[in-house]
Amino acid sequence: MAITRADVARLAGTSPALVSYVINGGPRQVAPATRARIEAAIAELGYRPNVSARSLRMNRGHALGMVIPDGANPFFAELSAVIEAAAFARGYPLFVGNAAGDEERERAYVRTFIDRRVEGLLAISSSWETGVADACEESDMALVAVDRIIDPTRCAHVMCDSVTGARDAVAHLIEHGHRVIACLSGPHVSTAEDRVLGYRNALAEAGLPEGPLLRADFGGAAGYHALAELTAAAPRPTAVFVTSDLQAMGMLRAAHDAGLRVPDDLAVVAFDGIEYARYTRPGLTTMVQPTRRMGELAVDLLLEQIGSRTTHPGVTRLTAELTRRGSCGCADEF
Repeated sequence: MAITRADVARLAGTSPALVSYVINGGPRQVAPATRARIEAAIAELGYRPNVSARSLRMNRGHALGMVIPDGANPFFAELSAVIEAAAFARGYPLFVGNAAGDEERERAYVRTFIDRRVEGLLAISSSWETGVADACEESDMALVAVDRIIDPTRCAHVMCDSVTGARDAVAHLIEHGHRVIACLSGPHVSTAEDRVLGYRNALAEAGLPEGPLLRADFGGAAGYHALAELTAAAPRPTAVFVTSDLQAMGMLRAAHDAGLRVPDDLAVVAFDGIEYARYTRPGLTTMVQPTRRMGELAVDLLLEQIGSRTTHPGVTRLTAELTRRGSCGCADEF
């Protein structure tokens, strides 16, 4: 027999109405302890609401929500600006929540968007990945993941092909004659893992050993402090692949302060393609993500899901392109 809302209420020791409030994100607030019992009962029973039936009863506000992991990171700022413009052009205001790398803050923003009944959510999850899918599924909110993997079996994803892009970036360093290439990665999120895989693939294809690999935050300070550790390795790397532009910009400053010449003493290639990368000295060679295409496609997929009430799970990966500047040894053109 199908599990019903009444079954959930009996197990949680509460009323079906309160179960409905938890599932639908309102219209009344539910005490945290009661909400916890209801959510535990839903999980234990494997209850799944009837999406098509409930969607007919929903009265959502004409707006979209977006959660980003770090509003201070220029890449996420640029991507959210593209998404805001795409949503506005299609008649939807966009509310953006900055999780600031905090899982609890991310949870709070997702819950706020659910409570405010926005029609759909675009999520770049910082750490609470599958929790985003759970919350949206329970409240029948349309969801599209951007830039990072949440759950390809449950929602649509739009992201850059980081594996191929990283492989191409490292292959470019190999073409410049480098044989000991280090990698500065970001934290353990899907995009950073993909870029490390691409780095390893390029070295394996060239028959080269892996160089030193260091994981750090995506910020400029992390890149600045990583330089000393990477260049202390033996044999000393002559090049480094950095998984984000912001890290690489910090590393360029560290190289200058350490008296290292870029690219003569150390070549640098990064990934993201933020606007500021062209203003470093030397200019930063980087894999440029198709930010505009990513943002517009993500909004279109979300609106299609809202309109059809049908989810199309899976991952769409777009191609990054290498922009050559002076940090790798190419001509340093503005």
